[in-house]
Amino acid sequence: MAEKVLIQVILPLHLEWEPYYSLPDGVSVEAGQRVKVMFAGREYVAVVSAVGVKAEGINVKDIISAGDELPSISENEIKLWRAVAEYYMCTVGEVYKAAYPSILRPLKRKRAIEPEDLAPGDEPIVLSAPQEAAAAKIRESFAGGKTALLRGVTGSGKTEIYLTLAREAVSRGRSVLFLVPEIALSRQIEQRVLQKIPGVMTCHSSVSPARRRRVADRIRAGGTYMVLGTRSALFLPHRNLGLVIVDEEHDTSYKQESPSPRYNARETAIMLARIHGANVVLGSATPSLESIYNSKTGIFTEVTLPQRYHGGGDSNVVIIDTGSERRKRGMVGHISLQLSGRISAALKDGAQVLVLRSRRSWAPSLQCAECGSILKCPRCNVPLSLHRGGHLVCHYCGHTSVYDAHCPSCGGELIPLGAGTQRIEEELAEMFPNARVARLDADVSDAEEKAVVQDFAAGNIDILVGTQMVTKGFDFSAVRLVAVIQADNMLAVQDFRADERAYQVLQQFRGRAGRRAEAGELVIQTAEPEHPVFRELTSSADSLSEEFLAQRRLFGYPPYTRIVALTFRDSNLQRLENMILELRVRLPGNASCAVVGPYSPAVDMVAGEYVRCLRLMLRRDKALVSTKKLIYKTVSEFIKQMKYTGHITIDVDPL
Repeated sequence: MAEKVLIQVILPLHLEWEPYYSLPDGVSVEAGQRVKVMFAGREYVAVVSAVGVKAEGINVKDIISAGDELPSISENEIKLWRAVAEYYMCTVGEVYKAAYPSILRPLKRKRAIEPEDLAPGDEPIVLSAPQEAAAAKIRESFAGGKTALLRGVTGSGKTEIYLTLAREAVSRGRSVLFLVPEIALSRQIEQRVLQKIPGVMTCHSSVSPARRRRVADRIRAGGTYMVLGTRSALFLPHRNLGLVIVDEEHDTSYKQESPSPRYNARETAIMLARIHGANVVLGSATPSLESIYNSKTGIFTEVTLPQRYHGGGDSNVVIIDTGSERRKRGMVGHISLQLSGRISAALKDGAQVLVLRSRRSWAPSLQCAECGSILKCPRCNVPLSLHRGGHLVCHYCGHTSVYDAHCPSCGGELIPLGAGTQRIEEELAEMFPNARVARLDADVSDAEEKAVVQDFAAGNIDILVGTQMVTKGFDFSAVRLVAVIQADNMLAVQDFRADERAYQVLQQFRGRAGRRAEAGELVIQTAEPEHPVFRELTSSADSLSEEFLAQRRLFGYPPYTRIVALTFRDSNLQRLENMILELRVRLPGNASCAVVGPYSPAVDMVAGEYVRCLRLMLRRDKALVSTKKLIYKTVSEFIKQMKYTGHITIDVDPL
């Protein structure tokens, strides 16, 4: 009797090893092929990672069947999975599950797709002299094997440069991946891209599984293609990539926070490009400090585009001191009379207005007028937000309850504190009854979001109120005025990146106004008018990046170090505290790794579980990779030994 052939497989699970299986007589498979197997009493679709392996002294089961109806996984896909797993300290199986979330869904739609090449498009792309110079410098960077960082002010025409480079890649027979941070932004950019390069495919989390499979099948069929998508598009079965574009590279939406793998699309895009031998261009008006650091150290090539495409300078910045205005009775609700006057003038001139409020809901919190207590979620240590319609919502666990305006402790009257987007929308509608006012935030459905963006772009909405999604790279030509309500909340965050992020958001938002030759205006309502972030916006100098980097170097924060965050969640506080202290003493503490904590985060209880953290500060030296491996091994062995599965998460380069 012939000896059975053994294989190893990748399962879509958190497994530290790749299980062995045997092939039934007459069945043959290749690496990358998918097979159906039984594991721990359940059926899974696994990926063959090795064929003809040796495994002595273990009991090996046969596979159930070869998944002939499922397309195989390419070698480059598995290479990317392994690279992501190693860098972000997770398992290859977790990356596989993220890349193929619909693993077990039955296939319908099945017809052969013929290979075809994407036409680069005939409509001319006219670059200005500064754009031509920037594109030439990017090509030089590519020739030297470096990632290019395109640092262009808002409205400078970065998209035209991206499309020029994309056409050149397609003309050479190479494919293109174009990443944007938000779905709403991809929908607007899609129209601009299709005008220049017909046949572009889109892929993001709102795309149906069937449509995503069609995109994947088109890629596997061969030929050149271009995909426009959000971070999940990284895990398509890419072939022959020649160019990867990461627009708004600083944006925090590129970071996957949960579940694992907790990857950043910017770094992962560079991994993907390296595997395919592709070029990378990162673009932003306000690059991340990590990318600025990489440019200063010669890892990236910085390419600047300091002028707007249609001419005109930056939008004027007006800072309104809300404390002073209240003392002068210059506030109506949460809108100052100064701001309302500017809005009125813009509307009279036929211009549009964008208003940013970083908190959704009607009121972010409620306080009892009698006992002073803040109404909090019963399962999380966070205030409940009051939403329109009279219901209370926890934005962490989703708990909802009916609002009855009375304190549950003493029966006193509950007073709304602050204003969310819903309340600002109402105040503006009352203040400007003839204006068409709309809202864009996380409480708006996908269909409503798409309609609002289209209506605002078409001029059917006069004032749009929203959270930070309205600050992204939208191109609304009729916007002349942008305003920030309660800007102080952007800085009131326990995070060393708070000032950097606030500055990025405000500069991005500033760029939404005056997108053509006419200058726009940014109005900031704040109780801290002298804050350096706000004052920097009124200056012509760009000194904050250097200041931020100097502070980071002084205190040993990224980009001069790497952070690995260990987060513990447990319904039993005593057990949590015992476990976190036990793990802390086992973690490596040396010149390459400083352990900070344990400490309580700003939100120290979520969904009925206590939350505590350890922060590991790793030096960027030759020992970085080996130190991360040692940390991962230590945590994994601790979880197994203490039977503490499901309570600890590892986050590399956390936000």
